[in-house]
Amino acid sequence: MQNTWKALMAITLTILFLGTGAADEKKKEDKGGNDFVTTVANCGMAEVKLGQLATERASSDEVKKFGQQIVDDHSKANKELTSIVEKKNVNLPRDLDKKHQAVYDELSKLKGAEFDRAYMKHMVKSHEEAVKLFEGEAKEGRDADLKAFAAKTLPTIKMHLEMAQKLAKQDKEK
Repeated sequence: MQNTWKALMAITLTILFLGTGAADEKKKEDKGGNDFVTTVANCGMAEVKLGQLATERASSDEVKKFGQQIVDDHSKANKELTSIVEKKNVNLPRDLDKKHQAVYDELSKLKGAEFDRAYMKHMVKSHEEAVKLFEGEAKEGRDADLKAFAAKTLPTIKMHLEMAQKLAKQDKEK
């Protein structure tokens, strides 16, 4: 009887452990994909708005051109992400989150060379973070569509980072 009790307990604990593990994996999978989507959507919206701001407020033609390229490339990526997640019934944020709105608000107070420096500094930082995010999703993503989107978009983000670093360095040399 005692051996039967121990066996039942062992089976019950195994089922609970495996069941919980599977549920945790599912939560991680859902959370991971949705976190990636939400982060990319927020960043994408912010990049477009900040790029538009750069075309209006920058003093340097190179920064204005960079801002326009950011608008064009991120608008295209935003549309692609939207089409992917619509099929999955995932809701995208409609407005900037507090973090990105605060950056926009700060940069919108600046003009000319001061804007150029602050904008390019932010572009370097945000694209460094984006490269890490997209590399992680491209390598370890669990949703095939999002993984492919990350892999396809990564070279453009790396190009933006290189351009931002170059422009930020030029500004420091002035």
